[in-house]
Amino acid sequence: MSNCCSDPNYTTQGTGANDNEQKNQSVQFALEWINGPLNSMLKGLLPENQTHVDRLLSDYFWRKVEEDEEQRNKDDEEEKPTEPELPSPIVSAPVGDKKKKSPKDKRSNVPEKTINPRYPPETLLPGSVAIGVVSLAMAKAAAKLQKTHLYLYIASLNQAEESPKKMRMPLPLISLLDCGKSSGGKLRLLKEVIAVPQPNLGYKKALKMMRNLQQEISKWMLQPKHGPAVISHLGCWKKGYDRIEQAFEVIQEACTTLQMTLGEDLHLMLNCGAHELMDYEKQRYEVTTGVLKHPDDMIEFYTKLIEQYPSIIGLIDPLRKEDVEQWNKLCSLLSPQCYILADAASRSIDKLLTDGLGANQSSGLVLQHANQTTISNLIHVAKLLEDNDCRFIPGLTDEDTTDNSLADIAVGLGARFIKLGGLCHGERVAKYNRLLAIEEELAQRGALGESPQHQFPVISEEEKDLDPEKTQSKQPG
Repeated sequence: MSNCCSDPNYTTQGTGANDNEQKNQSVQFALEWINGPLNSMLKGLLPENQTHVDRLLSDYFWRKVEEDEEQRNKDDEEEKPTEPELPSPIVSAPVGDKKKKSPKDKRSNVPEKTINPRYPPETLLPGSVAIGVVSLAMAKAAAKLQKTHLYLYIASLNQAEESPKKMRMPLPLISLLDCGKSSGGKLRLLKEVIAVPQPNLGYKKALKMMRNLQQEISKWMLQPKHGPAVISHLGCWKKGYDRIEQAFEVIQEACTTLQMTLGEDLHLMLNCGAHELMDYEKQRYEVTTGVLKHPDDMIEFYTKLIEQYPSIIGLIDPLRKEDVEQWNKLCSLLSPQCYILADAASRSIDKLLTDGLGANQSSGLVLQHANQTTISNLIHVAKLLEDNDCRFIPGLTDEDTTDNSLADIAVGLGARFIKLGGLCHGERVAKYNRLLAIEEELAQRGALGESPQHQFPVISEEEKDLDPEKTQSKQPG
């Protein structure tokens, strides 16, 4: 499992050597937990009792969180200065030579509005990955003992009664281009251009089509006249552009060569990654100054872009999660035409389970299986999203592993989409290969269900209005 040591919602946290040191420390703590207290706590328990095991694991984790908080408070108390602080001397202004300040001087003294995160950074406890790892290991062991596949075992846990006779495959969100950070101006709002094969095409045909498309894009990228390009950590080509149309022109040209039609054979999604453009320390967006200064400018940009390219059926993280009013406005305008998805703009699985969805309006959430997230946590959050007509989308962390369990989790929980990135790098290819194997096995058993066509949940502020008086007045009769 991925060992995440920093909150992905905040770009100002430490990276590099300090981040690696934190990860190494977290792994050491996790090994100590597994070889010591977790081993003793779970000894003799049957792996099939997943709910009980996960409850024990979660209880242990939250006890460690409380111990960590108590230690932090104790350390803070010890670090407080014992000497009394001396009052600062009062400096009186001179009586004479008073000068009127110009309006410019007055404006310079007015403090700028501070942009604060809506939610504070979540403290990630070192060693927490042990909880998720042991939960997953228990699920794998139970599936092995029952001589079944992991996705079938998870589906049985997810169903109150018997497992469904038909199981559908999640549609893959396949990264084609990574262009945001390498570009300037408005293009920085297109972190990633993603292809979505049409429903019911089948993984074998869909991945072959996407591989051919990626090869055509590679031919364009490798031409000397187009400058340098590299494969990014997202598993696709990373390239900076000068015009907003260039990224779409490259994909359209490749589709034309392969006799594919955008909007029929495949659609596009845009990962906007708005949270990555905000630097809370410097109190500004990292979008080029003068191009887009306000979230309303972004809304206008996305609206025109979807009008220009009807093949776009989804936006991921189009705004920061602090921009609540603008997010609601964007949903009202565009949710009838496309999916509005939240990745880093969503809260963590822990927060979703304790606080619910709240006012986080979206068509779906991209969620990662990392750290202290247990299999039971994933099942509960998937049901929560389904009950609220919100899509559950398993996704990779930036530094994932080659373990392919996420594919089984996505199928077992009936996810509508799965976000794995491009068709490169072992940690991604392993999961695509596992999805191919699952689809083949379901087809052989006659248990492969059909995926529904795209339906965009219409999100409006009225639907989220929980005022009892207003709700009562809207009821018929």
